[in-house]
Amino acid sequence: MRMEHYIKELLYRYECVVIPGFGGFLTQRKSAYLDIQNQQFIAPSKSISFNRQLIENDGILANYIAKAENISYQQAVDKINLFVEQLSSSLAKHKEIKLSEIGTFYQKDDKILFFVNGSQNFLLDSFGLQSTKANSVKVKVSKTLPQQEETATASIKEISLQEAIVKRNTSSYAFAKYAAVGVIALGVAGLFGANWYSQNVTEHNLVEQQKATKKVEQQIQEATFVINNPLPEIVFKVKTEIGNYHIVAGAFREKENAAKKVTQLKAEGFSPREIGANKYGLHQVVYGSFETREEALAKLREIKKSNNPGAWLLVKEL
Repeated sequence: MRMEHYIKELLYRYECVVIPGFGGFLTQRKSAYLDIQNQQFIAPSKSISFNRQLIENDGILANYIAKAENISYQQAVDKINLFVEQLSSSLAKHKEIKLSEIGTFYQKDDKILFFVNGSQNFLLDSFGLQSTKANSVKVKVSKTLPQQEETATASIKEISLQEAIVKRNTSSYAFAKYAAVGVIALGVAGLFGANWYSQNVTEHNLVEQQKATKKVEQQIQEATFVINNPLPEIVFKVKTEIGNYHIVAGAFREKENAAKKVTQLKAEGFSPREIGANKYGLHQVVYGSFETREEALAKLREIKKSNNPGAWLLVKEL
């Protein structure tokens, strides 16, 4: 069924795809995770749920069909209505209907249940990625034992050195007494000399630091001035277009036609703008951008009733 193919393609691009009069598919990004039970790394994906309350036409599916089949917007809406009638009839009769590569609908009492096809990943960033086996890694730690032979050799050398020092001290004891007196005298003289040199260096550094500080303060005083009559502050308030929900007024093959549309909408009291060309090379003009889906849908309903029945909602980060 061709309609299933259109829905599937839109699920790759949008967070919400509504089948007018039947319900809407909602997508939510899921991060990669480790499946401990099956020992697998699962790639990032989109989880899909179905909301029976989302039945109002937001224009996404109808506009996509109109462009794909080169038909009018109203003809696309008629095709969707026929699809919904067939879908509801089959569900009431067989209690189950499957949308290829998307999921399966079940009717139980007055409720419609939806189970997604788990093998399909609708996240474009994960295209080509598959689940990967998580293999365990074993690390071998080796301990190096101390070399006993080197330790024993070092001990023998240390004992021999101690014996030699004892013999030498015994034979030259008299000379060591006089040498010790000389060493003490040299140490005292060196200590007084080091203190005198350190004191002179400190005093010199302090004088130079005071000179530098005085010079900097003088320069600051010379460069400081006061404006008695400063100019008043000028504040500009710029309205920025933010949000990922855009109400599309039209898409044009020629950029000049897009500029004319912007001029026309400005004359009608809107604040339109161009958001560039889409992948089909069409220059898109939007009524405005919104931060939340609820705000955008409310404005879309207002525009459809009063200005443009063919306006539709684009969900895209610009």
